[in-house]
Amino acid sequence: MPSLTQTFGSIDSWLMKVFRLAFKGEMAIPTIALLFASGVSVALVAAKIVLARKLFFGFLVWNLFLAWLPLVFALLACDQYRQASRPTGRFLVLSAAWLLFFPNAPYIFTDLIHLTGPGHRHYWVDMMLILACAVTGLVIGFVSLYLMQGLVRRRFGWFAGWLFSAVVTGLSGFGIYLGRILRLNSWDVVLRPLKLFRGVGHWIANPWGQPTSPAFPVVFATFLFIAYVMLYALTHLRVPEPVPGASSSIHEPWPQG
Repeated sequence: MPSLTQTFGSIDSWLMKVFRLAFKGEMAIPTIALLFASGVSVALVAAKIVLARKLFFGFLVWNLFLAWLPLVFALLACDQYRQASRPTGRFLVLSAAWLLFFPNAPYIFTDLIHLTGPGHRHYWVDMMLILACAVTGLVIGFVSLYLMQGLVRRRFGWFAGWLFSAVVTGLSGFGIYLGRILRLNSWDVVLRPLKLFRGVGHWIANPWGQPTSPAFPVVFATFLFIAYVMLYALTHLRVPEPVPGASSSIHEPWPQG
């Protein structure tokens, strides 16, 4: 029986492949922008830890790291599909890992709950700190969704691509509910499957058991889908070309004396 290393390759080879794919062609600019945003967010968290002399907000760095995993899996899955031109076992494993970890990208928004305690001295500063990490994680996740939606669209068509995105955001809303309310992690599917099944079963049997149970996943999924649609629309924005021979402020930005 082949080992995991023989089946999937060494970790070093995977890291090198991810690095190459992340800076290849049109992915280079989004990767640089996301790395910049992540670096600034981590620097802000580090400054908060140093100034406050508390490690409390260190969880944001961990959550931001988890937000990068969906993009890593999406890059590898797209590369695997491109090489084989068809769904393979390795592609399916990478796609499943992407879907499993995708809710970690928008999950950071729920960290705003840490601002609800009484007597918060630096409420607005801390809120901006969390939102900086949350928006960064959200966009990282959306880039990975854009890549995976592209695979579905090319194989099954436009409608199937958007149906895929709607289903993914719907599942992510429920996944974020499992993470924040039931305190489950993505890896609990493997490490603690019984606890995961009990949590899901309890929600299905009694979705109104908690005030936030039915509304939380629905509202969060709606938020994710709307945000993704808006970001997707921006990727299709084109600057109109100037009409030949027409006067344009683009060519003459300053008034002539």
